[in-house]
Amino acid sequence: MQKEIEITIAPEHVSDEQIILQHLSKALKVDISSIQYHQILKRSIDARARKVIYRLQVRVYINEKPLLAENKLRYKKVSSDQTVIIVGAGPAGLFAALQCIENGMKPIVVERGKDVKQRRRDLAAINKQGVVNNESNYCYGEGGAGTYSDGKLYTRSNKRGDINKVLQIFVQHGADEDILIDARPHIGTNKLPHIITGIRETIQDAGGEVLFGSKLTDLIISEGKIKGIVINQEQELLANSVILATGHSARDIYELLHQKNILIEAKPFALGVRIEHPQHIIDSAQYHCDIRSEFLPPAYYSMVEQVHTRGVFSFCMCPGGIIAPCATSENEIVVNGWSPSKRNNPFANSGTVVQVTLDDVQGYDPLRMLNFQLSIEQLAFEAGGGKLVAPAQRMIDFVENRLSFDLPKNSYLPGTKSVMLDNILPDFVSTSLKAALPLFGKKMKGYYTNEAILVGVESRTSSPVRIPRDKEGYQHPQLKGLYPCAEGAGYAGGIVSAAIDGINCANAILNN
Repeated sequence: MQKEIEITIAPEHVSDEQIILQHLSKALKVDISSIQYHQILKRSIDARARKVIYRLQVRVYINEKPLLAENKLRYKKVSSDQTVIIVGAGPAGLFAALQCIENGMKPIVVERGKDVKQRRRDLAAINKQGVVNNESNYCYGEGGAGTYSDGKLYTRSNKRGDINKVLQIFVQHGADEDILIDARPHIGTNKLPHIITGIRETIQDAGGEVLFGSKLTDLIISEGKIKGIVINQEQELLANSVILATGHSARDIYELLHQKNILIEAKPFALGVRIEHPQHIIDSAQYHCDIRSEFLPPAYYSMVEQVHTRGVFSFCMCPGGIIAPCATSENEIVVNGWSPSKRNNPFANSGTVVQVTLDDVQGYDPLRMLNFQLSIEQLAFEAGGGKLVAPAQRMIDFVENRLSFDLPKNSYLPGTKSVMLDNILPDFVSTSLKAALPLFGKKMKGYYTNEAILVGVESRTSSPVRIPRDKEGYQHPQLKGLYPCAEGAGYAGGIVSAAIDGINCANAILNN
């Protein structure tokens, strides 16, 4: 007999199998000896009361042994099968490639950047010297932006596809099995490079190809149909299906499509800052304690407030994290955040942003939101004074319109400079943030403090351009065989939802 049940357990006992069995026995009113097997389906922290607990959803097998299915996917050889070109080796591109192989098609993945190992040198130059390689940085390269700027896997996109399949593939390639049960699964930047390398090797072992240093520079089109692409302005790759999974920072792709009169659309996004607190402030507020228990992970938060008609919200929250410089070109500042798997750094950071609507940037140019985004990033660079030094301000100083006399110690390696962020952020963004931050402080004790630093600018929240596609076939309405995919096309946000969109595009090619 099988039963599913929820139990609560103290943090210090969450990994103790014997105590879990005792809780199950008591809750089900059965003898421990009759419990043949138990499987934890979901694990989450409940910190609403003074005493923090874990909630476990468990499937219990009573007087019955389970038939456990092997979840490992095995991939067939596709060396001589139909070719699909995939532009971009981020999560969308890599998972699209795996699904192509599963569907009996040969993927050729072209990536403008370098492999994960080679990327490290360029990231070191960014952090230590403030020098950006336009083709290899936090956004461009194998694994995409997520490889070196976090690895959070939570998503609300259940209706889009099989989340568990994505998580299982990560586990199959080296991720901890905890991501299958944690309510907020997280791999960690320190572990992702090895996992991404493993996925690439699976693609290659099945007969697929992954080409680095291969930048899409043109599309080959005939009679309204895609026939292939040009890489690095010289090499032609031919195929009747191209998945465009270039991420939200590949501005040259949008410009290429616009130049070729291929329909693209301006899209709303969000703009703001990355806010960093000492982690102990967040732990104390969320866990109702002076010192966090060793059995609890660094605490997380999520904030949202409606200021007049505009949403202000936190996202991509990184407990025990680091603020990263994510510019893709010279003379711009873009910040993001990441955490290692243990989340053991002394700071907690989160993007805190304001909705930017199409009405905020007047005109009809489909690139107008992109150009607006770029202008703010360039203002931030000028304010920082170069070498990726970021403009920053203490939280209360920002709200009360004071230049910060000094800045708190923080995790942003290229360095920060005290400025008035009002001189960089659009007025409607500044005004909305100033109204929301004290309200966030009322929701979470200790949040509204001058120990927190605001680092500008958090601008790559989502794509400022949408590449349209039809809902059923996933193809561009003007160009048969072109499959706009994931974040760069405006249809996903984050690793898991991008991976699911890549899978869906590969399946659409099979169906079409």
